[in-house]
Amino acid sequence: MIELTASERWRTSFPGGQVGLLLVGGVNNDPRNMALAEHKKVLATRLRKQYGGLSRAELLELPVLQAYKAYYRPFNKTYHVQLQFESVVSKGRSLPSVSPLVDAVFAAELETLILTAGHDADRLVPPVTIDASQGDESYQQLNGSQKNPKPGDMLMRDGQGVVCTIIYGQDRRTPITAETRRALYVAYVPPGIDPALVEQHLDQIEANVRLFALQAQVEYRQVFRAEE
Repeated sequence: MIELTASERWRTSFPGGQVGLLLVGGVNNDPRNMALAEHKKVLATRLRKQYGGLSRAELLELPVLQAYKAYYRPFNKTYHVQLQFESVVSKGRSLPSVSPLVDAVFAAELETLILTAGHDADRLVPPVTIDASQGDESYQQLNGSQKNPKPGDMLMRDGQGVVCTIIYGQDRRTPITAETRRALYVAYVPPGIDPALVEQHLDQIEANVRLFALQAQVEYRQVFRAEE
């Protein structure tokens, strides 16, 4: 079992914020899975039917996107899930195919618009802590570049350093790969989002995983909430 905690600094830095955690084990990340592929097609069709007629300005009025827009604004960044959502509903693009464990969380992200990272749980070094960046951290991003997070960003660190921040994404050391058998999903939720939606999001990730891994075991599930 991984030791997972949220620091007092995180709780005081993001009043009203949440982080949802779901650890699933006993999975085979085999890319050949028709049930998940069909779910992605159905989801894309449903999203286009529901949102395809809206303008970009109207899409940005969705409450979850408003919450992330407010979080990203001080960093002069645009919420990347918003851009991916727009590419599917407005530009007709298909959901990408990376691997089942990655596709499962991406599909859930498009459904709820909640930002979520996925890590190989066996590559994480305890203790694992949800924290707030101070500006003196450094880590290697998934694309290999070195990044120094700006102060005031939500992040997760393990015993060897930062593994993810909201603004700059995941690290190169702990991502889900073809060999992953235990995946830790981490949903980063800024203030202003209904806690019930976070629980729904974790439910959706689990349901997507079970499309290709019926025997998957939920080893850990928790939502940390920073009281306002």
